[in-house]
Amino acid sequence: MKYISTRGNIAPIGFKDAVMMGLATDGGLILPESIPRIDRETLYAWSKLPYRELAFNIISLFATDIPKQDLKELIDRSYASFDHPETTPLVKKDGVYILELFHGPTLAFKDVALQLLGNLFEYLLKERGEKMNILGATSGDTGSAAIAGVRGKENINIFILHPHLKTSPIQALQMTSVLDENVHNIAVHGTFDDCQEIVKSLFNDLSFKKEYALGAVNSINWARVLAQVVYYFYAWGRLPEQKEVVFSVPTGNFGDIFAGYLAKRMGLPVSRLILATNENNILSRFVASGDYSLGKVVQTVSPSMDIQLASNLERYLFYLFNENPERVRAAFAELQQSGRIVFGKEEIERVQSEFLTCSVDERQTLDTIASFNKENDYILDPHTAVGVRGALECVKDGSYVICLATAHPAKFGEAVEKGIGFPPPLPAALAALDGLETRCEVMAADREQIKRFLQEKA
Repeated sequence: MKYISTRGNIAPIGFKDAVMMGLATDGGLILPESIPRIDRETLYAWSKLPYRELAFNIISLFATDIPKQDLKELIDRSYASFDHPETTPLVKKDGVYILELFHGPTLAFKDVALQLLGNLFEYLLKERGEKMNILGATSGDTGSAAIAGVRGKENINIFILHPHLKTSPIQALQMTSVLDENVHNIAVHGTFDDCQEIVKSLFNDLSFKKEYALGAVNSINWARVLAQVVYYFYAWGRLPEQKEVVFSVPTGNFGDIFAGYLAKRMGLPVSRLILATNENNILSRFVASGDYSLGKVVQTVSPSMDIQLASNLERYLFYLFNENPERVRAAFAELQQSGRIVFGKEEIERVQSEFLTCSVDERQTLDTIASFNKENDYILDPHTAVGVRGALECVKDGSYVICLATAHPAKFGEAVEKGIGFPPPLPAALAALDGLETRCEVMAADREQIKRFLQEKA
């Protein structure tokens, strides 16, 4: 399996090089040259597999340059840290299914990908005799999951930017209380988009990227998306009968829902994907009317979706534009110049044939947390509540609907308490954060200042 860039200006590379490159050197995102198609017989056989075996079967199709035994060991080690025997269990509540993706070490769906990515990095760096400086931006969960994936690992430093005072308190503690020498947290005066823009600009400084061996853990890294494809297949296999299904995905960066789109292209019977957003609804506007125009980020009770510039949308647009890298380059040049991308009528119709959408405001989010708890004795975190609200509003025909539960509700205790009137029970892993020493650098949203800090610490 070889990999290319959405912008068309890199020679095809293998999986190992794709993981290490992160952002393509031409500024694009990395994708496989072709997407494997799974026949119905294989699909039904896979539906019976335990999570780790399924993950191996799917990932081995894309990671063809890693010996199979090595890959199996990497996958097994990555999911040994999850506290549920099914890794990502499916539970039925109120006519919908909830796919619980929060059983990893930091209690968020990002663990599914970042435990694997951390082990991949360590494996590849040892094989190559190299060192890496991971640079990433987070709206909350990616940072803590990435840090948990690489803390204390040999040959790796990690630098994570997060918007100062704009994550939940627990999200901040999960990052800043990790005092390993290879971990560096930077709180930026600004938004997640400011953090992400600084990270992308440093990756696009190719001489700096090469000199300091920058590696990517954001969902710009192909391995992140690939790991997330697995749980779509796993969830479908846990249904009472294997027929067409709708997935509802709360998303701000388009990475998680893009993994579902890939699963569908591989042959998973997905009728629609519901793209659910909070008030930062640029993606919802894109699906509803083709309006992809940047606005101002609004702070909400679902902070991991407080994003305007969805970095993974570029991967989907590559397919929407019939795999034409020239059209992709033109679209993002247009976005940089005017703050918007204009789509044709046929393109918008194609988007709407593949996605449903729902934009959920703060009041609706809290109401959904409250009503779902009252009716099902089940507590949703505010991001999952956005996805559940989208499912209940968009699907009325009795289809199987699976809602992705992206974080444990205790990670957003203040928001949950607003909805149900009491704080959610605190798992031991989160209770243990109270009173821990923290370490974090607070900086302006200044690319050069952050660049100097990385140079000093790398």
